[in-house]
Amino acid sequence: MYSYSFIWNKVKEVIRSTLDSNMGEGNDVVYMEFYNDTELVELTENEATVLVKYQVHYHVLNDNENLHIINNALKQVLNKDIRCRIVLEDTYRKLSVDNAFSKQLDDNVMPQFLFENFVVGPSNKESYMASLAVAMNPGRKTYNPLFIYGDSGLGKTHLLCAIGNYIKNKFPERKILYISCMDYVNNVGKAIKNKTIEDYKNQLNSLDILIVDDIQLLAGKEKSKEIFFNVFNELYDNGKQIILASDRPPVMIKDVEARLVSRFSQGLSVSVTTPEFETAYRILEMKIKSLGMEPNSIDPEVISFMATNFSSDVRKLEGSLNRLLFYSINFSDNSAITLDVAMEAFKNDLINVPNKNELKIKDIVNAVVEYYGLDKNLLVGKARTQKVATPRHIAMYLCRKHLDVSYLKIGEEFGGRDHSTVLSACEKIEKMVKTNEEYKRAVRDIESTLIK
Repeated sequence: MYSYSFIWNKVKEVIRSTLDSNMGEGNDVVYMEFYNDTELVELTENEATVLVKYQVHYHVLNDNENLHIINNALKQVLNKDIRCRIVLEDTYRKLSVDNAFSKQLDDNVMPQFLFENFVVGPSNKESYMASLAVAMNPGRKTYNPLFIYGDSGLGKTHLLCAIGNYIKNKFPERKILYISCMDYVNNVGKAIKNKTIEDYKNQLNSLDILIVDDIQLLAGKEKSKEIFFNVFNELYDNGKQIILASDRPPVMIKDVEARLVSRFSQGLSVSVTTPEFETAYRILEMKIKSLGMEPNSIDPEVISFMATNFSSDVRKLEGSLNRLLFYSINFSDNSAITLDVAMEAFKNDLINVPNKNELKIKDIVNAVVEYYGLDKNLLVGKARTQKVATPRHIAMYLCRKHLDVSYLKIGEEFGGRDHSTVLSACEKIEKMVKTNEEYKRAVRDIESTLIK
């Protein structure tokens, strides 16, 4: 099987010979101007698709006489009647991108994540309601973009895909793309390398709904940020819906210029937080039901135990249930899963971290107060002096590191500070521990009094 380039070179040789016979000395100019810089890109039983770069070439080669020359050359080379179709290169590339993109869209929104199987509670109700409002009426300025933020494993991806699935069902004509930020960054890198970045931008600009997960990973990716800024503006100005998720609010995303942060903040920002006991309990109940298990096959005390001890995020909850079921199937003779079975299943987890389970925020506060010789009320109060700020940041960092508590809960314990303040403090100390010996020593010494 010969390549298209081999076949087309043979066809062009015949065309050149034909022009020699018809035009004599003038054929070289005509051939080089209109025929030489053409490309065969498709070949079927009946048709050859040939690309030209400019409108003038398109019109000249579509003239009946010139088409006749090309068709005769194709017949001589391929030994059968083939009709030539002349297409502008830009038109063909765009059509190819659109066709490839429409196939790609079907695979991106994960079908298992629906509003119907999302467990709603105080920790996520605001985000749930905002997501449903966007899904019902995408593109409204009030909710555009919708920005959902919160720690990993709290259901952000579920909500993003629930929006996508709802829109696909209600508005099947809309073009939707769900993509992780790292996949977007990688696509930009590949497109730049392959010199198809304009095609990729056209893909994104053709969307009705753009959903990007983990948008905070855009930080530091200069070319990706620039392209995203332009795509964002194009979609927004045309009334298309943009939905973003991050582990932090827009203003806390570092290494992203103010103009992009401003775009992220101009719609509606909502948070998801650690599920409270009742929500965690209902998540487990729904998961058990989805597995086709009888409701009485697991003692309610077991569900309460897991909702109490593994509710720092939804993934951890589901992982604890999977661990329990694995243990009960392989190592338990009981038909029902009792609390005794659960304690046996999780004994290694509980033994490995006894101090962590017993440790409280007040223990960390007391240890930091003692280390720095501060007044406890000063540490958890409103004071902002440097003398207090660093110890307070270290205390917040240690709470986040050693306890299964959210940024929001930590903020409440330290003078009612908000989620973003705690996140910033933790990130600062985490960085300083790696680069500053004094910070590293302080954290190590305080930890040595907590974990023995």
